[in-house]
Amino acid sequence: MTDPSERKETRETASRLAAHYSEAIKGKVILTTGVSPGGLGAAFVNAIAPMHPALLILAGLDPAETQQTADDVSKSSPDVKIRTLQIDLSSLAAVRAAAGTVIKGWTDVPHIDLLVNNAGISAIPRTITDEGFEKHFATNYLGPFLFTHLVMPKILASAAPRIVNVGSDGHIFSPIRFDDPNFRDESLYYTWMAYGQSKTAQMLTTISLAEKLGTKHNLHAFSVHPGAVTTNLVAHLDWEQGYAEMSKTYRLLGLAQGWKKDFEFLTPDEGAATYVYAAFDPDIRAHTGAYLLKCRLADPWKDDLRAWATSPVEAKMLWELTERLIGQEFRY
Repeated sequence: MTDPSERKETRETASRLAAHYSEAIKGKVILTTGVSPGGLGAAFVNAIAPMHPALLILAGLDPAETQQTADDVSKSSPDVKIRTLQIDLSSLAAVRAAAGTVIKGWTDVPHIDLLVNNAGISAIPRTITDEGFEKHFATNYLGPFLFTHLVMPKILASAAPRIVNVGSDGHIFSPIRFDDPNFRDESLYYTWMAYGQSKTAQMLTTISLAEKLGTKHNLHAFSVHPGAVTTNLVAHLDWEQGYAEMSKTYRLLGLAQGWKKDFEFLTPDEGAATYVYAAFDPDIRAHTGAYLLKCRLADPWKDDLRAWATSPVEAKMLWELTERLIGQEFRY
């Protein structure tokens, strides 16, 4: 197998990597959120299913779409055990209900070896949830944070637990707005800033997970950037308008002259490759808490990695802010 640093130009795929890590996947209980057909979550579970995991838990907002992915997996890997879970990550109440099913309802699932927080939304108009949160922040960060910690007892029951949080190079668009994460002033709302803040949050919470649970509980956590991938996540966008707003956001933040449209879109199987790498590579454990892309560690000098998304100080501040926002503390 090629060195991870050399794979960035070869466009690795989740399918090929899963075959390489087959022994690490075999026998694992794996929970993945956001598994709509054609998306990154579906590509990930389809890639690892032939490697004989003990159980795949597929969690999603739309039961019909989740079941479709389950059926697709079963067609190609009829022996794999699958369980589905409905979860609305934009609602803390719904997250608590889903986590309750996992912890109290599924007594026959004593542990979870891997949690992949993949589900998310992108570039939607300003929307405030019924609980008062900006929807990108709620769906991409607050909901996954709460779900992760509510199911943590079963994660920590694993002998070698891992958590993979899906970040994005979109973190460049915003640090955490500690004074106003929910954009109370609508005139200050820019969709890519809201999206960027939520992805910065996923990267920072990964740092905290590694720091708080790594040594004591042998938990390894990583945030990953899958690349620019052709999925339904941004199918609603008019890309000319989207590029224009990206460029405007760049200029507002003083990030050079504007957004450059020179990136190359990947297939979901290619985008999910870094998920597989983060989830199963044995050597990457030495870098728990890291941000990964192209099946390698991010290089802060080459990969436009912002300090606000890698700061342990801001990670601690975000943890404390999050506990206040959701009304619950988690101490480990």
